[in-house]
Amino acid sequence: MMNNFQDKLGVGVYGTVYKGKLRSGPPVAIKMMDKSMENAQEFPSLVAALGSLHHVNLMQLIGFYSEGMKRALVYDFMPNGSLQKYISTRELGESVCVSLSYKNLYEISLGVARGIDYLHQSSFGNQTSHFGIKSHNILLDENLIPKIADFGLSKLYPKVSYAAPEFYYKSIGDVSHKADVYSFGMLLMEMISCRTDIQNIGNDQLLAGKDIEIEDATEEERKMIKKMIKVALGCIQMKPADRPSMRKVLEILEDDDAELLEMPPKPSIVSQEIGQYHQE
Repeated sequence: MMNNFQDKLGVGVYGTVYKGKLRSGPPVAIKMMDKSMENAQEFPSLVAALGSLHHVNLMQLIGFYSEGMKRALVYDFMPNGSLQKYISTRELGESVCVSLSYKNLYEISLGVARGIDYLHQSSFGNQTSHFGIKSHNILLDENLIPKIADFGLSKLYPKVSYAAPEFYYKSIGDVSHKADVYSFGMLLMEMISCRTDIQNIGNDQLLAGKDIEIEDATEEERKMIKKMIKVALGCIQMKPADRPSMRKVLEILEDDDAELLEMPPKPSIVSQEIGQYHQE
């Protein structure tokens, strides 16, 4: 099966993704699972669970393949690729984020929040945590609508990226869905830092109650940015108990008066974590 694939889209922690085409219909993305992650007993239940989840901001599973030692998941093809290529400076040496407006970034963040909230409210494993929220796992369709990828795989093949502090410091709280809240906050920081100097804005202007000064932003866009930074700082608090739920995050992002909310305290690890997002 894999020999028929020539168009490699990318390699992730769970396997290699190829662009393919079914006998009829549009192109699809085929994730060939890494051999080290094959689990014949768990794979059918994973497929059944993934197939039961339906949300506009989740990658929709449309098929699967299992024969011998080979396992694959089939998804809709996302023509605009991952969010990472729009906001990461790692590969190109300079940011290409200018192609995404502040409104684009805000609407993408809103869509991602809706997708995570849906996962947390789903019946798949009580509360479904992703444990892998990052720009590489946010795919964009032709209309820049974000789709969260790789959800559900952490239950079968746990691999944590941009981990919340509780993964390493058990004394601050248990690992739970609040780890996704933390990762979402770091994603927001990464998105904003592509277009602004987030560390200076977050640490100096906003935390001091000052207005944002961004030359290329309108008043409406400054409000969006301020809201995103407030949400991000609330999400990346050190202790899980101090972070909001994704439902609360979504309510704040959707609230036109959210800019009036009090600024959360500066997390003690914010500077190091922002740097990590640009190095990973």
